[in-house]
Amino acid sequence: MEDYKQSSGIKFWAEEDRPREKLIDKGRHVLTEAELVAILIGSGSRDETAVELSKRILASVGNNLNELGKLSVQELNRFKGVGDAKAISIIAALELGRRRKNTEVIKREKITSSKDVFEIMKPLMMDLPHEEFWLLMLNRANSVIKKELISRGGTAGTVVDTKIIFKTAVDNGASSIIICHNHPSGNLKPSEADLKITKNIKEAGKIMEIALLDHLIITENGFYSFVDEGVF
Repeated sequence: MEDYKQSSGIKFWAEEDRPREKLIDKGRHVLTEAELVAILIGSGSRDETAVELSKRILASVGNNLNELGKLSVQELNRFKGVGDAKAISIIAALELGRRRKNTEVIKREKITSSKDVFEIMKPLMMDLPHEEFWLLMLNRANSVIKKELISRGGTAGTVVDTKIIFKTAVDNGASSIIICHNHPSGNLKPSEADLKITKNIKEAGKIMEIALLDHLIITENGFYSFVDEGVF
């Protein structure tokens, strides 16, 4: 029995028959429905692989995922090799798919001016007693993919690592970035350190092909845009 368990599990299949590895190497879109179901159930029975079992399950509902989603745990249990755990995995995955279909697509915030950036970041940075440095990551349409806190410091400043900024941008697939930090003192004038880090990030962005679009200093009284002020 132990030998059977080892030989039937997905990780022991021939490399070309492993849907998990196929998903990692080629992406989820190339997998068939049977291969996706096979990943959910993990193993088949003594007589068939998980993919073969999945094909049989799908064939019983005319290869229709909507019909598969209607099957109960008891109905799935009728297939040899499918116990409660595997049946529940299939049902849960299809229910998640159904809920995803009914979920509204998130409307991304689009940046058209420095004021747009200020309105997005103001709730996060107003009234802070210390300095924070934030990164906005944008796609090619200048819509915000994600906002990320890069560093938090004291009342006089915060340390910023350019490598962390671009690693974060690359990890999130950003096409361009905007950086923001606050001045708890209320002074909107950039310091020499602000000018230096902006220059460093802009130059690094050219190498990484991730453009720095602007740098905003935010206070209770408003904001300072490096682009609007012609500093870039």
